[in-house]
Parts: sequence; structure tokens; C-alpha cells
Amino acid sequence: MNYSETLEYMFSKLPMFQRVGDSAYKANLQTSINFDNFLENPHKSFKTIHIAGTNGKGSTSHMLASILQEAGYKVGLYTSPHLKNFTERIKINGIEVEQNFVVAFIEKNKQFLETEKPSFFEMTVFMAFQYFKEKKVDVAVIEVGMGGRLDSTNIIKPLVSVITNISLDHTAFLGNTLEKIAVEKAGIIKSNIPVIIGETQQETEPVFVEFAQKHNSNISFADKLFNIDYSTLSIDNKQVVNVKSNYEIVFENLKIDLLGIYQKKNVLTVLATINELTKQNFEISTENLRNGLANIVKNTQFAGRWQILGNNPLIIADTGHNYAGITCVLEQIKNTAYKKLHFIFGVVNDKDVDEILAKLPKNANYYFTQANIPRALNCNILAEKAVNFGLNGIVIPDVKTALKTAKKIAKKQDLIFVGGSTFVVAEVV
Repeated sequence: MNYSETLEYMFSKLPMFQRVGDSAYKANLQTSINFDNFLENPHKSFKTIHIAGTNGKGSTSHMLASILQEAGYKVGLYTSPHLKNFTERIKINGIEVEQNFVVAFIEKNKQFLETEKPSFFEMTVFMAFQYFKEKKVDVAVIEVGMGGRLDSTNIIKPLVSVITNISLDHTAFLGNTLEKIAVEKAGIIKSNIPVIIGETQQETEPVFVEFAQKHNSNISFADKLFNIDYSTLSIDNKQVVNVKSNYEIVFENLKIDLLGIYQKKNVLTVLATINELTKQNFEISTENLRNGLANIVKNTQFAGRWQILGNNPLIIADTGHNYAGITCVLEQIKNTAYKKLHFIFGVVNDKDVDEILAKLPKNANYYFTQANIPRALNCNILAEKAVNFGLNGIVIPDVKTALKTAKKIAKKQDLIFVGGSTFVVAEVV
């Protein structure tokens, strides 16, 4: 098989949650354990950092990878889903896995894939582990796909476990309360492995403390160690923050090249994690940290987080896709100067869309659309639901056409926002 044939095989033969939803979900780790044993435990060949959480785990993973790269380490990075190309999921120092490795991995392991029938996600996890082993990375930042306890990545024994935050998402699988979801995320906490929690939340803090005590794991809450009051924008279009600890500034004028104001929370999580890594003899200087945060996009090719796609009118895309994520996006929209808001919006069919629609601004022009995946909510159904919440607009099934239409209608002083789903954003970035 060539590369395109290999992709077709992977997408058609292996159930993929991002495309088809719950039919791809497995409520146990047995297939992952079997695959790991079949490949002779590749994850044991390199050090790892494990990142879970409802929102922010992708940004946190890329920030950490960028800092570690600046410190001179050979850094593997495994994330999901991809925006444009499958190879985005597996990177070393910002460079995507080679297509010929993808082909070779599938060909070599085809019999196992067809016998054991792992999900698409399970397959990509072990492709990443094998790649990092063969390329001899120093450390790999591993992002959890969904949940934590039963996620395929949860066979690793990391240097540190990180949980960014908890909000309601994937409730059909993880539970319908913050406490239940926290239990699933806390499943990545391992015995005697330190854990960093990004946000202190009343409902989830006791869950994490209990799990940490049970596993004799030192636990730190990032927002108790550090805080950021506000951010400004630098001349070179980067976010600038002052980080405090015990009311004293410990990082002055720290630049971040990710522009979402919600990134302030992720920076705190990253700083707490770097603190832990330095305790474990990682050599990371203040200069490495500063350069890493200032050059995340350059170092890791990260995309889709409050990403500017154009000016006059200003065009922004962001992958925030659940209630908490959309809330952060709307906060930033409020702080952005514009005359009229044009909102290109599409969602997947397993979200609590009513909760999200109730939150959206009523004084915007809406372009209801859908990503080209089976899991997308039909844009006509979305538009019908939106009317119940006082949201009016037009239905344009194709995302790119919706953006072209908005560009024609919008004035130079307007804002065009594209979001609601990672897969909607993927079609325009």
C-alpha cells in the first residue's frame, strides 16, 4: 500500500471515535495491553509526561513540548485529534511522523490489526510509541484522548501526571457530574508519581486529593502555586503576562504566542509541571522556559487556538467545543473590538448543544454549518434548535462556503468567528 491507500485502510477499517462516535469507544484496556505486549512494550524505552483534562490539555502538551525542545531535549509529542493531516498526531521536535513510517507500521502489524481489531485511537497510540522508541526520544508528552482511566495511553508510567481541569464533556462515557468525570480523569494517577492539577474546583478537589493519597502521590494545584492577574498584547502580537507566587512576581513580562486569554490557566499548569521536572533533574533554564512559551507555534506547529486567519475583517478560528471551552471563547470575543459579529457555527451530534446555544450571543449573524464527518450534527437541525434560543442566520452545509459567504457579507470592521467543533475549524485553517 502507498500512503493514501494506508490512510484509507485506517479510516475505513478501524473504528474512529472522532468520526463515528460511541461505536469506536472501548470500556477496557485489554486491547491496548495486547498491542503493547505484541510490540514488546515500546513505551518503556523513553520517559513520558501524561496530560489529561477536559479543556486545555492540547495547549498544555504543546507548551511543555516547546519548553523541553528549547532545553535541548529530543521531544516526542502525541496529541489528538488532528486538524488537517493524520501525521500531526505524532511529532518529534515539531516534525511530523514520516508517511513511510505510517505505511510500514500498518503493513507490519496488519495481521494483529485485523485479528484484534483495535480502534483507530488505539492504533495511533501504539504507532506513536513505536515511533518514539525507534527514534530514541528523550521524553514524550502524551495527551490523553478521552477520560483517563480507560484511555489507551494509560499504560504508561510517567514522570508526572497532569490534569488540566474538569468540565462536562463526553458525559455518556465519563459520567454526568464533575465528580464522576474527575474520577475517570484521576485514573491516570499512579503510585508514587507526582500529579499536577491545573485548576482547583470545589467539586473535584476532594476527588483528586483522595486518589493522590491512595496512591501515595504528591499532589500540587497549579493555581495555588502561581497566579496571573491579567494579560496584555505585545508589539509582536504575543500575549504578555506577569506570573506571581505568594504575591511576588516570579516571571515578569512572560510572552506566550498563543493568543487565547484562557491560555493563562494553561501557563500556570505548565509552570507547575516544569517545577516538578526540575526536581527530577531536568535541566530547564528560565531562558528555555521563556523561549519555549514565546515560540510554541514555531516549535510545535500548533494550530486552531484563537488563530487569526485574516484581517479586515478580522477572522478568528478556535477549537473550543464544549460548554466550558465555548464560554472561554465568548469571553475573548467580548474583549475583541468589532462592529458586527459573524458566527460560523457547527457541532458534533453528541454534545449538549442546547446548553451551548443558550450561551451564544443573540446579536450575531449566524452561518450554521457542519463538518464533513458522519458525527457532525446536521446543520438544518442545528439551525432549528438555534431559533429556540433567539439565534438567527442562514444554513450553509459546507464550511468553506460558509466562510466565503461571511467574507462577502462582512464589513472591514467586523469579526468573523469560526468554531463550535474541532472538525469545523479543521476545514478552514
